[in-house]
Formats: sequence, structure tokens, C-alpha cells
Amino acid sequence: MAELSTLARPYAKAAFEYASDKGDLEKWLTQLQLAAAVAAEPRVVALLNDPALTAAEQSDRFLGLLGDNASAPVQNYLRVLAANRRLPLLPQVCRQFAELKAERERVVEVQVLSAFDLPEDVRDRIAAALGKRLDREVVVSSETDPALLGGLLIRAGDTVIDGSVRGRLNKLAEALTH
Repeated sequence: MAELSTLARPYAKAAFEYASDKGDLEKWLTQLQLAAAVAAEPRVVALLNDPALTAAEQSDRFLGLLGDNASAPVQNYLRVLAANRRLPLLPQVCRQFAELKAERERVVEVQVLSAFDLPEDVRDRIAAALGKRLDREVVVSSETDPALLGGLLIRAGDTVIDGSVRGRLNKLAEALTH
């Protein structure tokens, strides 16, 4: 996966810089998300990996699938990706574009897993505390996972805070076996 991310990085940066200069980050992200979703479909993956198709044929078919949902600059961008045989990278390009946008806007998405539903005030306190710690605006999404038994598991980008009972039991079991 690291290789795909490395290949996608210059394309994501180029799209981000162009969209940023034009003040169209949100529109570009929406269009890239659609293009990435289309590119991830199994039949489209087969189309994008078909060596019998020229780059022009590939881009024409792909743009045909998007219809009127891609602006002229995004269509040109997708043609460049096709010319370089990089359309299969669209999911990674979109993810990296979204990360660059979030970094620019100083926003971080945080996933909170808990054994039980969290009340709104608890989510707000978690967001406030993480916002101070990460120096970012925090957008919290929460899910329940009864396997945690209790406590919380918080994921914010590369940062993981495991305060779950299951995590503590796993650490205890590891300590006892060593």
C-alpha cells in the first residue's frame, strides 16, 4: 500500500494546489470522491487495468461514467491521470487530497469507539479535550463495539488512545506471558 500512496502523492498535491489557488477545495473534493468511488467499482477496476485500451479510450470511458458530475478542470485532471495510467490511484489520490484539505483547515476527524452509546455531552467534552491537545478543530464520529467491554478507543489520524477494558486486559495478558 505504501507504494500506491507514494505514486498518488504528487497527483494529490497537484490537484490540491490547483484547487486551492482557485478557491475550489470543497468542489474538487466532492468531485474526486465521486471519481474515486467510481474507480473503486470492480467492473471499472477491470476497465482501468485493461492493457488493450489506449489512455484516451480509458479516459473517455471513465469520463462517460461520471457524466456531467465533473467540471472541465477535473476532467482535464482525470485525462492527465489516464495518460499516465494512474486512474486506478484515484481512491488514494482522493484520500490524500482530503488529508491536505483537513490539514489546511486545521481539522481532524476523530473516531471514538465505546462499548455503549456515548451521550452528546461526553462527545463534546472529548472533542474539546482533543482539540486542545491536537491544536485542531475536532470532528467526532462515534461507534459502539461491545467487544471493548468498557472504556474508549480513540483514533485521531495516526494517534490511538486505547482506554478500553479489552485493551487493558490484553496488556495485562502480555505482561503475564513475558
